[in-house]
Amino acid sequence: MNETVVCVVGNVATPPLYRETAAGPSARFRLAVTARYWDREKSAWTDGHTNFFTVWSNRQLAVNVAASVEVGQPVVVQGRLKVRTEVRDGQQGRTSADIDAVAIGHDLARGTALFRRAVRPETPATARPEPNWETPATGVEHEPPAQPVLTTAAVT
Repeated sequence: MNETVVCVVGNVATPPLYRETAAGPSARFRLAVTARYWDREKSAWTDGHTNFFTVWSNRQLAVNVAASVEVGQPVVVQGRLKVRTEVRDGQQGRTSADIDAVAIGHDLARGTALFRRAVRPETPATARPEPNWETPATGVEHEPPAQPVLTTAAVT
């Protein structure tokens, strides 16, 4: 499969918008990613151009994003990059870059976080039966393999 997988580090620019859809939960937010470089003349770090991405998440990731991510927080996002260009009135319109997120987490280089495992609903016991781990009897008993005997010779 030819997909462009990216990993971007930036700040959350808009509050996550959470929705329940027929396909399951979905959440999206805007991510601001600003390049920084060392300016020799000023002897200081300087901000470069800022890129904005719309980050999309689905299912359990969407639920966790809605509960964990806030505006201004530094995050790391990994996912598939999709660049779209809108055409209006026969002319090329706005170009936008979206990321279909696979993983989203707080950037621990810029702060701390407390991880809590997501609570998932219990599945019924009948959904996945316990396998039978007993070995069926074949009627043939096997002796355990013999241990090697080590001998030492006395040197005189």
